[in-house]
Amino acid sequence: MNTIPEIDVSEIKLRLERGEALNLIDVREHEEVAQGIIPGAKHIPMNEIPDRIQEVERTSEIIFICRSGYRSERVCEYLQHIGIEGAVNMEGGMLAWAAIEGPIQF
Repeated sequence: MNTIPEIDVSEIKLRLERGEALNLIDVREHEEVAQGIIPGAKHIPMNEIPDRIQEVERTSEIIFICRSGYRSERVCEYLQHIGIEGAVNMEGGMLAWAAIEGPIQF
């Protein structure tokens, strides 16, 4: 089985601060996202990914986000399985993001 690439939240934060346009997809549930989301992230709940796969913009790097990094890693595995390249898991999820960024932004 292929290994899922991961990206650290501090690298994402730095790249966003530099003004880089990142392809971020948050796979948390609606009630989780209602508490906040990384600015610029697209919201597609994990269980909706198969039905909304056409909404996943194909870029060389597609960063998936969830609460702790587990669900987003599963989504990355699914995408690898169906032949979509570029899926990267945000290590530690929104828990790690909140640890460096503070309260989640709306």
